[in-house]
Amino acid sequence: MEGVGLMEAVFAVALFVVVLVLVGTEVVNRTVAALLGAAVVISFGIVEQSEAATEFIDWNTIGLLAGMMVIVAVLDKTGLFEYLAIKSARWGKARPGRILILLAVVTAVLSAFLDNVTTVILMVPVTFLIADALGVSPLPFMLTQVIASNIGGAATLIGDPPNILIGSAAGLTFADFVFNLAPVVVLTLPFVLLYLYLVFRRELKASEASEETVMGLDARGAIRDPVLLRKCLIVLGAVILGFFLHGTLHLEAATIALFGAAVLLLYARSNVEEVLREVEWPTLFFFVGLFVLVGGLEATGVVGGIAEMLTAFDATSATAAVVILWGSGIASGVIDNIPFTATMIPVLQELGESEGLTEAQIRPLWWSLALGADFGGNATLIAASANVVVAGMSERAGQRISFVKFLVYGIPVTLISLVIATVYVLVRYY
Repeated sequence: MEGVGLMEAVFAVALFVVVLVLVGTEVVNRTVAALLGAAVVISFGIVEQSEAATEFIDWNTIGLLAGMMVIVAVLDKTGLFEYLAIKSARWGKARPGRILILLAVVTAVLSAFLDNVTTVILMVPVTFLIADALGVSPLPFMLTQVIASNIGGAATLIGDPPNILIGSAAGLTFADFVFNLAPVVVLTLPFVLLYLYLVFRRELKASEASEETVMGLDARGAIRDPVLLRKCLIVLGAVILGFFLHGTLHLEAATIALFGAAVLLLYARSNVEEVLREVEWPTLFFFVGLFVLVGGLEATGVVGGIAEMLTAFDATSATAAVVILWGSGIASGVIDNIPFTATMIPVLQELGESEGLTEAQIRPLWWSLALGADFGGNATLIAASANVVVAGMSERAGQRISFVKFLVYGIPVTLISLVIATVYVLVRYY
């Protein structure tokens, strides 16, 4: 990178850092920051507009997210999430500690099949009601649920945005993610929940009167539209089956999600305009801007330079996998795991090409990146989108989660998760 090329690379890096700072500090809305950065990249000729649209924006990721958002928007109208939360409270015999664990497990499972941001948006309001009925602070529930969502989301292709990005770029299927990452999630979640239970147990004491209130909640009454629920579950089941078979069907995950969304809108006779208003358009546009920004790093050779540094390690060795796992875990704690993953994907692609790695040789590196980014998302308040969403919802409800408070619980959880993930990767792949 000499002359103009070097100047362009420095400019692209500086712009990317500025956008990350704006996103992390929330001085500017993250979607605005990403789109403004993308516009600057294109305006200064670092990336051509046609090149950005055809080469750098991952439309498979955008389509997959959009399709699942539509399905969840319709599903939300059924009252299913309220039903699951109330059922969890009753299964827990109105004991706050048990309810904490059960709600976290429900959140983790839902996050594996929906995206984790959507899951926490739907679960948090009901959790506030349950905590209020128990007469205990909602903060232990909020923190445990968002941490569980980030861990549970690591299990599948569609559970966490970094996985969607990795799966689309590396050609990994839904079944690949379940087979390779679900086992480590199942191993990690009990240890994390045990730690959080021990940390919060003193805050989880309810009175007898409040326990009676919770046991009196009507779960069946939370289902507002049983007919719509049945239709949603049929379509969602078909979509998840389609994800498992998409390699055999020769269909991209985005096609299956959008097909399912369109079928559900038709089958459920939903008000299309009303449903589309529920779609997280800011998130989708954030991804668009982010892809273009990373495209600027790729076009100026920055990505290739990072890949060259990684060649200091034997890419087929366990050392490379551990470095990527812990490096992505630490970096994802400093910046949002979405932009970090988007930056690392072309690095691994370039590394694979330059080293002549086979698909089997590079796959452990993809799994290491996914686990590091997903588990590292629990380290700080700004490390994952779900964290920011829950913090905002809690603050609006008068329960502020500060950066330091999240850090106190997030760092130990992240260390526990990364240690387990490291052992898993070494034993399974090396």
